[in-house]
Amino acid sequence: MKLLRVGEPGRERPLALLDGGTGADLSGMLDPHRPWSSQDLRAAADAVAGGGLPRVPLAGQRLAPPLPRPVTIVCVGLNYRDHAAETGSRLPTEPILFLKSPATVVGPHDEVLVPRGSTRTDHEVELGVVIGRRARYLDSAEEGLAHVAGYVVCNDVSEREFQLERGGTWDKGKNCETFNPVGPWFVTADEVPDPQALRLRLRVNGELRQDGSTADMVFGVGELVRYVSRFTVLEPGDLLNTGTPAGVAMGRPDPKPYLRPGDVVEAEVEGLGSTRNPVGSAG
Repeated sequence: MKLLRVGEPGRERPLALLDGGTGADLSGMLDPHRPWSSQDLRAAADAVAGGGLPRVPLAGQRLAPPLPRPVTIVCVGLNYRDHAAETGSRLPTEPILFLKSPATVVGPHDEVLVPRGSTRTDHEVELGVVIGRRARYLDSAEEGLAHVAGYVVCNDVSEREFQLERGGTWDKGKNCETFNPVGPWFVTADEVPDPQALRLRLRVNGELRQDGSTADMVFGVGELVRYVSRFTVLEPGDLLNTGTPAGVAMGRPDPKPYLRPGDVVEAEVEGLGSTRNPVGSAG
């Protein structure tokens, strides 16, 4: 099942994607503003299979982030072998974790804003993992996968000077407004049989910048969920950004092609659709 939310901020409603450019209205099944559990999603799938739900045309509708705002977003750094190589970094022996504010989440076609004073705003296409049930002190990667509700496309937008040269942690360069486009759909885990066999691509103004595979991850999805659950409790609806492949602007020769107002960024994960975000300025 592919889920999406349509409508302006604060007035979104959840739909299940159907053929013919329409969606089945799940407003009576799923709260559009509160996290969804795996149990909620099973009930919604049953309702869609049973038919009879109102159909909503998608044409002209704003695509909102496809899941309600998560309470926690956990991100993983240097989790692709080729990305670690392009940045001159050693492969981590344990996952590198940082947090991203839920306020960074925007929709798949919303504007991404270059922050004030930024000269090094960068792109990172990522596989986003949505938690379906409470994950606490899990013992195996298999358990980790069993706690996944589904997957989304994410773009972990980053400001490299803020991240790496302004002191402290990476958080300064990861938490600017609009720095986590998500969408277009939330694809339930049953439609993604192997999350370690997905192609990821990102284009800027039509130029292919990133082209990788989740097979290149240092730590796979199940292991990441298990690992994170040893340090914090993950709740239904929480989001895990799992790292990016090579091709980011920071890893390219000078002059590095960082994002500028007027650019258009398209991020894609195989089977999950693509985001298309224009780049503007925070002013």
